[in-house]
Amino acid sequence: MTTLDWSVLSGYFLVMVGIGLWAKSRVHNVADFFTARGMIPWWLSGISHHMSGYSAIMFVAFAAVAYNYGLAMYVWWALTIGLGVGIGAFVFAARWNRLRSRHGVASPLEYLAHRYNVPTQQALAYSGALLKVVDIAAKWVAIAVLLRGFAGVPIVWGILITGAVTLVYITAGGLWADVLTDFGQFVIQGVAGIAMFFAFMAHLGGVSTLWTMWGDLPEGHGDPFSGPYTLTFFLALLFIKTFEYNGGMWNLAQRYMAAPSGSAAKRSALLSSGLWLVWPLILFMPMFAAPLIVPGLASPEQAYVELAKTLLPPGVIGLVLAGFFSHTMAMVSSDANVISSVVTRDIAPRLVRRVRDLSEDAALTFARITTFAFVAISMVIAISTEGQGVVLKIVIDLVAATMGPISIPLMLGLLPWFRRSGPTAALVSWAAGLGVWVVIKWVLEETSQTMVVGVPLVTSLALYVVIGLLRPERTERRDELIDSLESDPAPEAKPVSTA
Repeated sequence: MTTLDWSVLSGYFLVMVGIGLWAKSRVHNVADFFTARGMIPWWLSGISHHMSGYSAIMFVAFAAVAYNYGLAMYVWWALTIGLGVGIGAFVFAARWNRLRSRHGVASPLEYLAHRYNVPTQQALAYSGALLKVVDIAAKWVAIAVLLRGFAGVPIVWGILITGAVTLVYITAGGLWADVLTDFGQFVIQGVAGIAMFFAFMAHLGGVSTLWTMWGDLPEGHGDPFSGPYTLTFFLALLFIKTFEYNGGMWNLAQRYMAAPSGSAAKRSALLSSGLWLVWPLILFMPMFAAPLIVPGLASPEQAYVELAKTLLPPGVIGLVLAGFFSHTMAMVSSDANVISSVVTRDIAPRLVRRVRDLSEDAALTFARITTFAFVAISMVIAISTEGQGVVLKIVIDLVAATMGPISIPLMLGLLPWFRRSGPTAALVSWAAGLGVWVVIKWVLEETSQTMVVGVPLVTSLALYVVIGLLRPERTERRDELIDSLESDPAPEAKPVSTA
């Protein structure tokens, strides 16, 4: 990297810190910190929703898949998310928003104590929070691997630099800082991605490369389903992503909650869906062509790094690296904020009674402390790995372990069609889903990604529905909560806490 590249990267970090400090002036209480009190415009909420689904893992592990299998990477990754978010726009988005506007909910899990009971809420909160820490640690390592590949910076320093900047802006500005930096990162990603897109076309002969390169690439590179990424795997991922990206990944539920209304949340989901369907094609097209530009790589995980070094001039490489940082920082800061909301609103008040009685200022301070702690712990875990194990299976395994058992009771509890399912259905489906994943992954040592991804979710879904039918636990209070999510409140309505 040249001095110009380092200047671009340093400037990016300064801008991120500046946004965080500016956003601090907009945060006066816990509601501002976690949901921005529903004041984020729908278009900004949609862009933030889209950006929060990226991390540097896309340009390490996923780049290797694109290098080896081509178009199948887009089909099983971006296409499933785009379609899943589009489905969620009509099913989940508005309901998440109405939890905030009608009931003053500030954490995606806060309503579970009312919808089911406190033990259910706590089980989902603890299991999800613990696994999120490991998930984010993997993302820190991914960005550090990229920084080492571009600039030779040691893994530990890469994690410390990225983590320190993230700690400053997310701890200071909460969700406002998160969303605003998401927008800045969206712009950076756009400039860097388009630069790489045009550079790869120029290198291979112009616009015609987009349809002629497939004949020159290894056999199967242009197929939508290739290798282990079969139609069955696609359908399983579509099922998973519909839950994951509409609230199962807790931070994305916050984007819907932070929009001004249920209808605005629906529009933000549709915008995010459209971006997922179109933008990753542009972003990953150079990676599909990578075997023609940097053939014979011993480590395909370095494909995007080698592409950038080959195709881009000084300064632009720094911008691309800033884009990598932006992806990981967007997802980490988003997760840190939502985990803090779960700890502050759902876990800590049950453990320490004094937390329930904190003043507004003290509650805000406590929220910032938990945010700081989550990021710091994930950094320590990442550093302790010494850069080992950043592969695609980490992400797949964690999704399989968490999305089914946690998202089924969390998200289906919002819908009127499942009002018969109560605490028993929720807890049994959660425990059984996690148990099935352990058996498949560690007892049977199953290697089929379709099995590892799909079976835990299907198990949780089946048990949740069947137990609800056989042992209904419907109550008037739960019905009132579910029915209240069907329409936006009148403008003068005041939120009533469900805590």
